[in-house]
Amino acid sequence: MEFAIDGITQGLVLALLGLGITIVFGLGGVLNLSIGVFSAIAVVIAIELLGITSSLPLSIVLAVVAVTGLGLVVDKSLLSFVYRSEGEERVLLGIFVTLGLATLLDGLLVIARPSSYSLSVGVPSTTVFGAQIRGSSIAIIVISLALFAGLYYFFRRTYLGRATRTVLQDETGAVLCGISPRKMRTLVFVLSASIAAVAGILYSFTQQVGAAEGFELTILALIVSIVGGVTSIVGAVAAGLVLGLIATFTSAYVGAYVAEIALFAAAIVALLLQPEQVA
Repeated sequence: MEFAIDGITQGLVLALLGLGITIVFGLGGVLNLSIGVFSAIAVVIAIELLGITSSLPLSIVLAVVAVTGLGLVVDKSLLSFVYRSEGEERVLLGIFVTLGLATLLDGLLVIARPSSYSLSVGVPSTTVFGAQIRGSSIAIIVISLALFAGLYYFFRRTYLGRATRTVLQDETGAVLCGISPRKMRTLVFVLSASIAAVAGILYSFTQQVGAAEGFELTILALIVSIVGGVTSIVGAVAAGLVLGLIATFTSAYVGAYVAEIALFAAAIVALLLQPEQVA
């Protein structure tokens, strides 16, 4: 049971990372390879603010707000050039632009804060049916489920959420209804930056996070998104949970190195099966 809880905990963080990739690619056709660096920046900012405010919740909120602002700046500047292109050209241009951005931010982060950090939540452990659940796991599960519930409500019940889904399903029809696809893409990219910030902070509850881990988080996000179907929000969440369980049990019984191989193998299998599913 303890392994299962750890797997669910890791899976929820992976689901958030994959969701950040999926919603941007599904709506705008841009593969955001800088999402892991956004996560790392959020952790570093939270650590810096914690020394000033002495309040972990406030530091986390301010860090998420700061990364959200960074996402807005990136969308209004770099992505404006990307969205002028169409089709495969947009995908390729988006890859190079976000990869270059990730390299730049990673370099600046290494210069400013080369160390890795973790956040202590201060939540006591508890025992359920003989299994000990760490306080960090409880915090991750509660925050993740609350965020998923909020995202579900946003996409299903609010006007902006429904407008976003309309652009995703039929961009021409959305334009005829008076919905601006560009504004919806801005909204989604900013939202993905916020999700990445939360995911990075949650990841730091159990792991060290810094500039060196930014690329690793991006790879994990890509794997989850691929296994989940790239454009499926529900698929990304389900894939994150399944891959979290696979990684945890594989790491516990075989080793961490084999667990990483298992994640890549799952992505390869998903890519091989997708053409058959489409057919």
